[in-house]
Amino acid sequence: MKLLFSAFVSILLGIPSLLQAQSPAIKAATAVSKSLWEGQALETFDIAGRKCRVVIPDQPLTGKPWIWRPEFFDAFNQADRALLARGFHLAYIDLRNSFGCPAALDLMDDFYKHVTKTYSLANKVTLFGFSRGGLYSLNWAARNPGSVACIYLDAPVCDFKSWPGGKGKGHGSPKDWIKVQTDYGFKSEQEALDYKLNPIDNLQAIAAEHIRILSVCGDADTTVPYLENSAILKDRYTALGGTITVILKPGVDHHPHSLVDPTPIIDFVLAGTTR
Repeated sequence: MKLLFSAFVSILLGIPSLLQAQSPAIKAATAVSKSLWEGQALETFDIAGRKCRVVIPDQPLTGKPWIWRPEFFDAFNQADRALLARGFHLAYIDLRNSFGCPAALDLMDDFYKHVTKTYSLANKVTLFGFSRGGLYSLNWAARNPGSVACIYLDAPVCDFKSWPGGKGKGHGSPKDWIKVQTDYGFKSEQEALDYKLNPIDNLQAIAAEHIRILSVCGDADTTVPYLENSAILKDRYTALGGTITVILKPGVDHHPHSLVDPTPIIDFVLAGTTR
């Protein structure tokens, strides 16, 4: 009898751990709201109180490749719209300007698990990192290199000391710099300056997975200076054996993003996802 009682107690004690093992994203996702975006199906829902979007193409490509923008879903999205028309899903979760911090990456993990299961999307996603979105894209890729097909960056922040820190030639953003320190849990500015996991310092896992990177930048960017971000990214990624292409726009500041003719971006994504 004692043995039976002990076994019963063990089963009861095991129930919470079994429940905790379930995907928090799936448990937290709210009911789906349906509408249209660019004439194609848009589904919106919440995960952990964050607004999420998935745009479903009329004729999805085999394998359901997808584009994931961690920031600025609607900005300069000519490449996104063109790829949607070719059969790519588009996805987004509102991370509330949290600079790719560990808590944001946890939410990204939850979102990834939810959409790959719910929509049967490809296991490898193409990340679009615009401006501060570069921090999310590169940090999440370093954490999950086996889940990334390729990365398109656009005037990306690759080192938060450059922006919003403003510790180089860029003008920075004092308010956002304080928020970076809060979001990352740094106890002082010096701790932020000493941080060793900025994207430019944390490329080994991405390079080892042979993830191709495209970065489109303006050479006159005064907000996210090219020489402090994509130039360092290119040098260090190449030194690690990674493949990176930089398209440098002469005389262009931080805006406008993307390319008037997004064909080079589209070709890059197609080469990296539909092989």
